[in-house]
Amino acid sequence: MRQVFTLLAIALMIATTLQAQDGGRKIPAVEIKAMNGASFNTSSIQNDGNPIIISFWATWCSPCKRELNTIAEEYVDWQDETGVKLVAISIDDARNMHKVKPYVDGQSWEYDVYLDPNADFKRAMNVNNVPHTFLIDGDGNIVWQHNSYQPGDEHELYELVEKLAAGESIN
Repeated sequence: MRQVFTLLAIALMIATTLQAQDGGRKIPAVEIKAMNGASFNTSSIQNDGNPIIISFWATWCSPCKRELNTIAEEYVDWQDETGVKLVAISIDDARNMHKVKPYVDGQSWEYDVYLDPNADFKRAMNVNNVPHTFLIDGDGNIVWQHNSYQPGDEHELYELVEKLAAGESIN
């Protein structure tokens, strides 16, 4: 019996090592909605080899809105300096998703904003609560994630984006 447990432990360590070596997991392919109601497959989220930030948020989530509004103040500079792209994914359900477009229009965000009213993408990315932010490297690998928001978190995020844009590893 000990041998079985030992073999399982070794297999688990090897699997974990191999997973870490492949650069991490990719963005799963899930059908969500564009702001105009058209279907959009998340596998289409790309940025020509530059970093991507994916931020899950909701109109009812104050920390989410604070994070995205704070980043919006610097986003054009971030893009100019690093080529980063931010994709905001609203998890507002069917009852509340009508609030997303007016809110986004009122904020004048430069982000791509999509709707995940059935929480399919949220589940595929293992998001339990919002805000939940992911950083994707130029090869499409999820290399970092952060849950919640405190003022100043955007500075850490940007430092990581700069490293990725410079071709450095953040692991």
